[in-house]
Parts: sequence; C-alpha cells; structure tokens
Amino acid sequence: MRRLYHGSSVSAHRFRFALLAFDILTILFIVGTSFIPREPWIEWLDMIFGIVILADFCARIWVSPHPVREFAHPATWADMVAIFSFLAPIVGEGLGFLRILRTLRLLHTYQLVARLRADSSFFRRNEETITAVINLGVFLFIMTGVVYETQHWRNPDIANYVDALYFTVTALTTTGFGDITLKGELGRLIAVIIMIFGVTLFLRLLQTLLRPHKVRFACPSCGLQRHEIDAVHCKACGTRLNIPDEGRF
Repeated sequence: MRRLYHGSSVSAHRFRFALLAFDILTILFIVGTSFIPREPWIEWLDMIFGIVILADFCARIWVSPHPVREFAHPATWADMVAIFSFLAPIVGEGLGFLRILRTLRLLHTYQLVARLRADSSFFRRNEETITAVINLGVFLFIMTGVVYETQHWRNPDIANYVDALYFTVTALTTTGFGDITLKGELGRLIAVIIMIFGVTLFLRLLQTLLRPHKVRFACPSCGLQRHEIDAVHCKACGTRLNIPDEGRF
C-alpha cells in the first residue's frame, strides 16, 4: 500500500491518477444529483462514495511516515467532514446543508498537486498556471454549493446547481446581470465573499497566463526560485545554474 501511494512504479502512477479520476467523479456526482429528487439509489451511491473515501483516507493515514502530522492539514479535516456528509443519512431539507460539506472534498486536490509534480513533466512546466486554475475552480465549486444549499429552498431563481453556478460566475466576474439575486442578509454576505475573493483568484489566473513563462528551480546560492527557461546563470547572484530541461532543448 505504501508503494502505491508514494512509489514511482508504473502501477503507483496509475493508482494515483485513478484517485484523481475518482475525485472528479465525486464532484460530478454531487453536482449531477442536485438536478433530481432524492431517491433510494442516490442514498446507496452516497454510502458507496463515503465508504471508498473513508478507505482512501484510512490508507493514507496508515502509510504516512508521520500520521499525526496529517491532521495538521486542512485537506485532512475536509476529507473527514466530507466522509461524514456522505455516510450520514440525509432525509429532507433539514439536513440538506450537509451536502455543502461534500464540496470540501475538492480540497483533497491540493494533496494530489505534490503527486502530479513528481509524476508529470507537463505539470512541472505549467505548475503556476494549473495551480491558479485549481484555486479558482475549488473556490468556484465550493461557493456554488454554498449558494445552492442556502438559497434553493427559499429563492425561486436558484432551482439547481446551474443557477447557482451562473450566479457565482456573474458575481465573481462582477458582470452582475441582475436577473438572479440572493435573498436575505446571508445571501448578500455570500455575494460579497464571492466578489472579493473570486476576483482576486481570477486576476491571479490572468497574471499567470499573461506574464512570461519561467521555470521553477532554486538557485543553490541565493535561493531564487524563478528563472528564464534558457538561463545559464542566476540573475540575482550570478551563480551558474544547472536547470534540468527534460530533453526539450
């Protein structure tokens, strides 16, 4: 098990990418089931997803060199909350708020970033852009879940996840068409959070897309992290660099 989670074999790489695919499937399930009434088969799938996430969680803690330190990571607590929301029986709107907690499963994506950094040369070349996309995507889907679960039962304009996603994107981009608004003081507070933090993340993504591409490589002398792709010497201290080019030049 430890070799699957931390090894470098072909089977370990496939296993870790299978975990990433499962995370994506989990989010698609959360969004997809928002469009249909609660049915017994959905409750069964809830249990299956919860059990698989619980098994993955226990395995990661077991194979970790420092299991106690794992609980210092926000993603670990997010996984625990998501597991509870999947395994707890959700009946009626009284416990519908638990579905918001499932979107916290997205925070698990950040644990996969380190794996992708080691497994994928494409990721290493475009790490900052991909990380900015992940940051924006995580925020977008978590806030969409919050908007949907806090509004759909009293706001006729928020009938499903598409309506919630539509409002979140228009608020995030400050487009503000005005055809959908959130009700109550809580709704206004949510809109403010989306606009402040969402615009910041969106501008961060634009910054990474528009600025010149550089590679991340720590200078052995001064520690400067970012250099031009063809840099031979560090522009800060002049130390000769030996940046791996992965055979691209």
